[in-house]
Amino acid sequence: MGKDERLVVIRFGRDWDKDCMLMDEVLYDISEKVVNFAAIYLCDIDEVPDFNEMYELYDPMTIMFFYRNKHMMCDFGTGDNNKMNFVVQDRQEMIDIIETIYRAARKGRGLVVSPVQHTRRGD
Repeated sequence: MGKDERLVVIRFGRDWDKDCMLMDEVLYDISEKVVNFAAIYLCDIDEVPDFNEMYELYDPMTIMFFYRNKHMMCDFGTGDNNKMNFVVQDRQEMIDIIETIYRAARKGRGLVVSPVQHTRRGD
């Protein structure tokens, strides 16, 4: 499947950040399982600061999803549908999130409800 047909998953952050390291490990572990429908990339926000203002990248670790150059939004129950800014350590849960967003994207939807809801920190 070409890149145009796959979901693009980008982890924005700093390679040395604890949350990024945890999330990178999960993304690396699942990369072979999702290769048929998703491409995973890492972007260091210090080395490539061009997206920081455009995507409002203020958190230590942010994951965003794109399909055919269109930003895919996902409702995780956190109040921010534009991006995921929390670590998911459960590998199957992360696969389910990526697959759910991919399936919705293929149907032309721009907003997806996550298969698992994550409340805001402190709630």
